[in-house]
Amino acid sequence: MDNQFDPNNKIIQLLLRGMGMEDSGKPEEASLLFIKAWSEATDDFERFIAAYFVARHQKNSSDKLKWFETSLRFALKLNDEAVKSAFPSLYLNIAKCYEELSNPDKAKENYELSHSYKVTPSDQGPFFHGTKADLQVGDLLTAKEESNYNSELKMNHIYFTALVSGAGLAAALAKGDRRERVYLVEPTGEFESDPNVTDKKFPGNLTRSYRSQEPLKIVGEVTDWLQQTPEELRLWREKLASNKGEIID
Repeated sequence: MDNQFDPNNKIIQLLLRGMGMEDSGKPEEASLLFIKAWSEATDDFERFIAAYFVARHQKNSSDKLKWFETSLRFALKLNDEAVKSAFPSLYLNIAKCYEELSNPDKAKENYELSHSYKVTPSDQGPFFHGTKADLQVGDLLTAKEESNYNSELKMNHIYFTALVSGAGLAAALAKGDRRERVYLVEPTGEFESDPNVTDKKFPGNLTRSYRSQEPLKIVGEVTDWLQQTPEELRLWREKLASNKGEIID
């Protein structure tokens, strides 16, 4: 596996199942799935993300600290833009553990490290936007337009991603019966990590999802990306319908 977030990866699937158990009020079953994900992880990315979830289910601060530091160790080895977005969350959790263990110096050091990584994204792209709209190279996508998913909702930002599969999913979920389109886009101004996904389930912004109030310029179109199965799309549509106020892409 490369370091790109892939919802079809078997370790990510185990973690998603574990989160489902958490949501159903079954923490013991969730913990077992997270341990299984850790035991079956085969590369540094999988070990980083699995250790993070194992850490969250530890009963005492010493064990939590051990697992969060394990997650951080693998994250640091990756030197990956998306994984770096998890550093604020990782260092923050480590700081809280040291605080609970009455080590204020180490707590302060890790709180400062957490804060130091909370910067404007430095992702260089390329970036993609998924929709069912027919657009041309040179067109500008702007905020204040209606949502791709809810015609009653006006968007204050325009959303995009650095993962073509994420843009493909957004295109598949967008309303309308035109064909799905994934456009290559360039931000014309500042952008930020999408708060709808950042630190919500997974640490940081592993899906490399962003938003901007400045226009996106269409610079090309992508015609090949990983398509979701009908069953996967059904599950995503259910999730979209139940997440009031959350936006995908």
